[in-house]
Amino acid sequence: MMHRFSRSTFSCGLILWTCVLGHVIAQSHKAVVFMHGIFGSTKESTMLESFIKQVHPDTPFYSIALYQRFSSLVPMWKQVEAIKKEVEGIMSNHTNGIHLICFSQGGLICRGILSTTQHNVDTFIALSSPLAGQYGDTSYLRHLFPKFLKSELYRVLYTKAGQDISIGNYWKDPHHLENYQKHSNFLAPLNNDTYTPQINDYKKNFLRLSRIVLIGGPDDGVITPWESSHFAFYDTNEKVVEFEQQRYFLEDSFGLKTLFSEGKIKIYVIPGVQHVHWHSNRTVFNSAILPWLI
Repeated sequence: MMHRFSRSTFSCGLILWTCVLGHVIAQSHKAVVFMHGIFGSTKESTMLESFIKQVHPDTPFYSIALYQRFSSLVPMWKQVEAIKKEVEGIMSNHTNGIHLICFSQGGLICRGILSTTQHNVDTFIALSSPLAGQYGDTSYLRHLFPKFLKSELYRVLYTKAGQDISIGNYWKDPHHLENYQKHSNFLAPLNNDTYTPQINDYKKNFLRLSRIVLIGGPDDGVITPWESSHFAFYDTNEKVVEFEQQRYFLEDSFGLKTLFSEGKIKIYVIPGVQHVHWHSNRTVFNSAILPWLI
């Protein structure tokens, strides 16, 4: 199900929040775990935690403090392994299940966790995350590689040294897919873009989810294409191909098609939100996050 919001729709957020409040207040609230993005920290969860506590203050809330700021550039699998241990500890203390809210690069960290553990995550909320990869000239990229255009970065990122940088692990150059398939040691195996013997386990674990909520919008300014937050991506002409036409969906490589057919994927397209504001925007919370925190 896809939800599209116009800017005028934002004024209705409070009404939706009020309606939802009456529904959730009588229910038990699962713990929420927040995973920050690249160059981020636990501070990214400050407003989100405040929003949640205002609605149902009994919700246990955890913000992952590992790999903050520049340490978020550590290779993705290394981050996944360390963060997974912390999340597993939280899950063991909340046997009724938890919700994951994962921002930007954090969404891919959470995907790695969800694919490699027999988790009890109820809802995975991916908040403007490059789930299908990243390919764009952004301020983040220019900060790391000031002398390179996006069209040249494959020469750097599709190398052993390039795969020692987190963004290299999910950089997907649509003009050099063979290099991506050969060298990407994180996103390519997760999406079954390259053979991995663990893919059946990835799928089995991913299908333990009760729901996936995918949130993104055209004014994001960082995730490129922004539709990657909905598992869509560029073809070789840099035209966006919707997720239902992606090979990993059609072949149900890691369970996306199954979850979609069961009505477990909720998609939100919200304009007017810049990348750094997704986790602190009250309308985003009211409209696309709060309804699923039950």
